[in-house]
Amino acid sequence: MKVAIVILNWNGQQLLEKFLPSVVAYADGQEIYVIDNDSTDASISFLKIHFPNVKCIKLTTNFGYAGGYNEGLKQVDADIFCLLNSDIEVTENWLKPIIDTFESEVKTAIIQPKILDFHHKNKFEYAGAGGGFIDQLGYPYCRGRVFNSLEEDHGQYNDQKEVFWASGACLFIRSNAFKSLEGFDSHFFAHMEEIDLCWRAYNKGMTVTYVGLSTVYHVGGASLKSSNPKKTYLNFRNSLYTLVKNTSQPLLLVVLLRLILDGIAGVRFLLQAKPKHMIAIIKAHGSFYRALPYLLQFRKEDSIRKPYSQVPSIVWSYFVRNKIHFNKL
Repeated sequence: MKVAIVILNWNGQQLLEKFLPSVVAYADGQEIYVIDNDSTDASISFLKIHFPNVKCIKLTTNFGYAGGYNEGLKQVDADIFCLLNSDIEVTENWLKPIIDTFESEVKTAIIQPKILDFHHKNKFEYAGAGGGFIDQLGYPYCRGRVFNSLEEDHGQYNDQKEVFWASGACLFIRSNAFKSLEGFDSHFFAHMEEIDLCWRAYNKGMTVTYVGLSTVYHVGGASLKSSNPKKTYLNFRNSLYTLVKNTSQPLLLVVLLRLILDGIAGVRFLLQAKPKHMIAIIKAHGSFYRALPYLLQFRKEDSIRKPYSQVPSIVWSYFVRNKIHFNKL
């Protein structure tokens, strides 16, 4: 089975210097690609000098995460695409459990490994942890991570399990599945496009699997930190995009409830003396309203939406019932 390990880069020379050596060391003969999103630093020359066997795909525009992969993967030939963040350290034999699962589980289209924190290697990392789920209002959470509460890794998720979404920090997908789904939705630019992709895959009967015998370590926030209001903007906007496109719930009701909860989150940011984040939510809603014609058109054309059974409201469970660990939900 041919796997292409594909790293998306934008002005990330320092990250490539630090993390690419582990990828090269444990590639097990699989090809490595770097898609460069029109970097202005010395990333390209660094790769040519220090990693001449890594194939570089140079884009002429910064298409973001979604568009960058959509454009770059057109030039990659493989059975499996491994979409790997540039701030990921991989481990020995990380690929074998993934390949074995693809070979034995023919319905599995997407796989995520265990994602731990690079700086605290005994803890799960925010972006994906032990596999992702989503509540009825479109809020994501993970095994090992609910909002900002992160569990320590005691082997509790060293299993193989069907999940709802896989993290874009390290996402394996069959190339034919990626093409049949027409890739990521480039309207997202960055953040939560992988949840949209996995939700669309779920609606089409594909399976997303978590494989806990494969481990990677993620820095997280290397390109856009959580303290940046732009990240708040993208997360709130793209979460609404995903919900409208894919939910099987009564649309008007879930969107109305979601907008109310987003408003409460905005007030919470204000009380925390973070007015820029509150403004980011307001801007996210404005962008969402402008995008509604596109989102509703997608919903009309892609009309097959499967019901899903998850926690009704992770916000209620976490903030009201104080359920901060996945196994308590």
